[in-house]
Amino acid sequence: MGNSQEPQDFNTSVMPSSLTPVHVAKAADGLNLYDTASHQVSHFVPLKPGEVGIYVCGATVQSSPHIGHIRAAVAFDIVRRWFLKLGYKVTFVRNVTDIDDKILDKAATAGQRWWARAYYYEREFTEAYNTLGVLTPTVEPRATGHMPDMIDLIQRILDNGHGYVVTDADGKPTGNVYFDVASWPHYGELTHQKQTAEVDEAAAVADRMGPSVDATGDDKYNPVDPADASSDKHDPRDFALWKAPKDTDPEDARWSTPFGVGRPGWHIECSAMSHRYLGDGFDIHGGGLDLRFPHHENEMAQTRAAGYPSAARWMHSAWVTAKGEKMSKSLGTGLSVPSVLAENSAWVVRYALGSVQYRSMLEWSDQALVEAQAAYDRVSNFIERAGVALGGQPSREEVTGISADDLPTDFVAAMNDDVNVSGATAAIFTTIRSGNTLLSQLADRADSEAVQAEVRETLLAVRAMLDTLGLDPLAEPWVSAGAAGGASDGTTETPEHAALEALITEQLNARAEARKARDFAKADQIRDTLAEAGITIEDGLQGSTWSLK
Repeated sequence: MGNSQEPQDFNTSVMPSSLTPVHVAKAADGLNLYDTASHQVSHFVPLKPGEVGIYVCGATVQSSPHIGHIRAAVAFDIVRRWFLKLGYKVTFVRNVTDIDDKILDKAATAGQRWWARAYYYEREFTEAYNTLGVLTPTVEPRATGHMPDMIDLIQRILDNGHGYVVTDADGKPTGNVYFDVASWPHYGELTHQKQTAEVDEAAAVADRMGPSVDATGDDKYNPVDPADASSDKHDPRDFALWKAPKDTDPEDARWSTPFGVGRPGWHIECSAMSHRYLGDGFDIHGGGLDLRFPHHENEMAQTRAAGYPSAARWMHSAWVTAKGEKMSKSLGTGLSVPSVLAENSAWVVRYALGSVQYRSMLEWSDQALVEAQAAYDRVSNFIERAGVALGGQPSREEVTGISADDLPTDFVAAMNDDVNVSGATAAIFTTIRSGNTLLSQLADRADSEAVQAEVRETLLAVRAMLDTLGLDPLAEPWVSAGAAGGASDGTTETPEHAALEALITEQLNARAEARKARDFAKADQIRDTLAEAGITIEDGLQGSTWSLK
């Protein structure tokens, strides 16, 4: 039953970028990230120079993705993109849980084969990731494809004396195997830290909203696994490594092992897959805040009990909330990704999901989407006007080739501050304001070539910063999405912009005629009407120009 293969290093085996020398930016020296286990922000140092290994818990593919699921994917996509911009080679693993009680139960209720249901919703998640510009993982393993790895890992835990097999009256294994928490004195080190004199508000919020090892009572976000409620356990804290099948489980959802027929416990999957693809120890383990306990606490314990080092750093993205309550299907407040995308462009949805730092709760509302649309209008308006003024756009190669060392310092400082996206976004709009000022001056300045060079430098910086957040409107998937997803490249105008340009130009011409006739009241009225519509007028010697506020 064993699997004798050694874990692969996917940076050297399948990644084309492995042939490219690593040039880590000097900016990487300033990167600081939060660690859930220590409750502290600390300097990031990779385990291997120039390389970063990240494992993020992916979806349990029981039903359609909702905004809460995708927020975590976008949050860690931004983390990944920042590492790439810093020059690291990144191995990014995001798993798929395609076998569990909820999948089996829902498939049975719907009259489906469990594996068909899992694959159907796995494709829905993939489509949502792609639509919202989430980079494809280096590898995306399914739980069902790694049974030998899980069986080997459980056997190591048993051999090391940290688990036990439940047997029947005849001494035969039942298929239930549990982790022996009492045998592992380090249990609880992820979620139950020693108190420090310094108050960590982020940790306090997590403790209040996310269940911890100290919490008692029902957990509405992580219902108890029936196997973990078994009277066969030696200790209430023990958790299932392997589970005997339920009577209702189909035959093709059962695997034979030395400790009986059954299927894996939830936690063992990620320990096996992270070790398979990232080896003995890796830099970052990520996931949603609600996975902190019991999933990640149990995962850390069983990985280390098997004799392998755990992740060097644990990072958790906070929830999407609706009126202060966590958005989840179990609470009836889930918003499916297709329904949100039916009313908003994908760029706007991604911007809204990534608009705050990953550790901050994200309140989902119509206002959040309105603000995201306004951000898109400002971004696309500047990029389009700059492209027209320059006669074209910098190439994608130029944009992606910008090193973190060449980005505006306030953007870099924000991203290095535990991926503070709010600060990074503020830096982008500061640069856009400067660019709009340059565009207004372009026709007024004798040294127009010098100003054009400044405009181009500013445009390149704006697009490179946006690209770091996955939001360059002239990159995929936004370009293929058309006007709803991306801005014009400046050589051809979108229909919407062309119509807006014609209407505003007509108003500017009328204003110019009024000023020429010294009818300043009418001129001011036109300016004020445009201002109320969110359009700023800049008057210069060569005429008036406009931009969206």
